[in-house]
Formats: sequence, C-alpha cells, structure tokens
Amino acid sequence: MRERQRLAAIAAFIIMAACGAPASADDDAGGPDVLPVPTVTIYPGDVISDAMHADQGFPAGTSANAAIVATRRDLVGMIVRRTLLPGKPVATNAITEPDLIKRGTIVRAFLEDGGLSMTTLVMPLQSGVLGAIIQCRNVDSGRVIMGMVQADGSIRVGTLQ
Repeated sequence: MRERQRLAAIAAFIIMAACGAPASADDDAGGPDVLPVPTVTIYPGDVISDAMHADQGFPAGTSANAAIVATRRDLVGMIVRRTLLPGKPVATNAITEPDLIKRGTIVRAFLEDGGLSMTTLVMPLQSGVLGAIIQCRNVDSGRVIMGMVQADGSIRVGTLQ
C-alpha cells in the first residue's frame, strides 16, 4: 500500500511538471508541499538570489520522494550548474556551493602538528568548497601537495580529517 502511495505521488509530480501547473490543495488530505521554484530562467554560473524564486504548491510527499530542494534558504547564494526553468522544482544536483578557493590563485597553506607550525604560499590546481580536499602546487618548491579548504580561504595541510 505504501509503495502505491509513493508511485501515485511520483506520477502526480510528473504530470504536474509536464503541465507546468501548480498542484491544488485538495490533491492530498495532508496538504500540498510548498517548494521553492524559479520565477525566471536561471543559467549555469549564476548566483541565486532571493528575488529569483517563489513558493509553489506540489502534491504532498513530493520533496520526500524526489531529490529536490525543499526550502528557499537552501537556494539563496548557491551557484547554478544546470539551467533552471520557471515554475519547475530545483534538483539538488542542479546547484552547488560557491567555491572558496579558485584554481590558479595564490593562497596561504599551513601545517600545524603538535608544536610545529609552518606556513607557505601555494597555487591551487583545483577550485574547492569548504572542506574539499584539493591539490596545490607549492610556489617555492614546485611540489604538489594535498590540502583541505578552510573557511577563511586557506589550505590546511597534514592530517586531513
């Protein structure tokens, strides 16, 4: 029975998405899911602002049964990876966090291990978001090292946990 309800919710979502019409409140006794949808076409590389999307009703269980963004705060400030169309739910894999470190820019790398503390300049060979482990080239020695992107835009080298 539960599988049948899940399939019915998915079918309703597909039909609603094909028609582009918002779901009505009486589609399900539990009430509709209210999900953020773009109000304009948003292209890859664009940063999503609060003015670019609005809330729209969908059949109950839509957010639980599909990999889509469920709240407006999860969209604001994100970078678009694939074109987002007006009135359509946003897939979670269609957006990404902005990179803290850009490939090719010189940043500070540090190593702290017990009482030892070292700092050097590195050139990232990859862009990275907070917590990503990326490759960097040491500016002085030319050696490639691995490090973790920190919140302040630096790279932590050493024990990567």
